[in-house]
Amino acid sequence: MEYDVVIVGGGPAGLSAAIRLKQLASEKGQDVSVCVLEKGGELGAHILSGAVMDPIAINELFPNWKELGAPLNTPVTEDQVLFLTETKSYATPSFMVPKSLTNHGNYIVSLANVVRWLGQQAESLGVEIFPGFPAAEVLYNEDGSVKGVATGNMGVKRDGVPGPDFQLGMELHAKYTFFAEGSRGHLGKQLIAKYDLNRGKDPQTYGIGIKELWEIDPAKHKPGLVIHTAGWPLPSDTYGGSFLYHLENN
Repeated sequence: MEYDVVIVGGGPAGLSAAIRLKQLASEKGQDVSVCVLEKGGELGAHILSGAVMDPIAINELFPNWKELGAPLNTPVTEDQVLFLTETKSYATPSFMVPKSLTNHGNYIVSLANVVRWLGQQAESLGVEIFPGFPAAEVLYNEDGSVKGVATGNMGVKRDGVPGPDFQLGMELHAKYTFFAEGSRGHLGKQLIAKYDLNRGKDPQTYGIGIKELWEIDPAKHKPGLVIHTAGWPLPSDTYGGSFLYHLENN
């Protein structure tokens, strides 16, 4: 299959890129074929949902996003940064809170819902989206440049033997291939190694996170409240913390 652009990853970055390409092509009266591959069974399936979102990018992408029904429904109303001990909490004075933890003008969102909405906008512009098709291999031209990607085979049994519903993966070739896999994407790691992209760069760092969705006493629910904490239950020599976002509808 041949496209002008193939995008690997149907998250916010991949879908926004697809949308902007289509917008630019339309502005110039051109037709650009754009395809997005998403490994999840549906858009948003592999998104760590629950986020505080700065609307600067969506303002540029869709200045009329409110009229289009984008699911940004809970503006941030208050920020708290707390240091916890086993028995007490201590509020950080506002003048000591770094700008990165100041969320005035941002929104508390379900990122999975935002991604699904972006997918709808992309398809309305003519982007082809294939959920359930993970890119398994990078394809190269003879000169070493990226030619596209191949999807994985479908219907393979646990022992690696093709089953009755076996389907051979397909090759997608493109003039340009975007890799928007997210952190530690397996194809991205291959490309970093092949083209030595991390030479002289700081290594990426990662942490383990646990997400829970709580319904609390309505009297304690404050839509728009954002809380970040450090300290307990982690020891003083361990990096980490917690975040609590008060979404709509408790």
